[in-house]
Amino acid sequence: MDSVIIRPIVKEDNLAIARVIRHVLIEHNVPKVGTAYADASLDCMFETYSVSGSIYYVVEKNGKIIGGAGIAPLENGPEDTCELQKMYFLSEARGLGLGEKMMQKCLESASGFGFKRCYLETMPYMESAQKLYKKSGFNYLDAPMGCTGHSSCPVWMIKEMN
Repeated sequence: MDSVIIRPIVKEDNLAIARVIRHVLIEHNVPKVGTAYADASLDCMFETYSVSGSIYYVVEKNGKIIGGAGIAPLENGPEDTCELQKMYFLSEARGLGLGEKMMQKCLESASGFGFKRCYLETMPYMESAQKLYKKSGFNYLDAPMGCTGHSSCPVWMIKEMN
């Protein structure tokens, strides 16, 4: 029986999750500039998410990292707004309901940190991701928020949390 767990990132996961994210971005032909691909934090995710108001979770299947997602304060945004960041899954993780479970875990953490809204950015052709975001209560915005550095991501969404 396959063993799948969602857990907080540890330092030893840095290389594996960076590989997963880059693989998924290349798979989807995402530009390398102006997206998560170029983020300096990609190679030090544990350290990046080890600050107040931040957490990153990985999905592990039989000891292999197959996806992840995190929450962090929205850079240069309102104090009560966080950002859902770097939510990517290898193809073997898709269609198993893990996106929904990961979303729930991230939003629970965001609420626990005291955030009132959650923002995200994505690509227009990432339709299954947008479907999950809409199902999770996110709505489209007409303009970006904060200063994420992801100038190549033209789809912006926000969720008001209770």
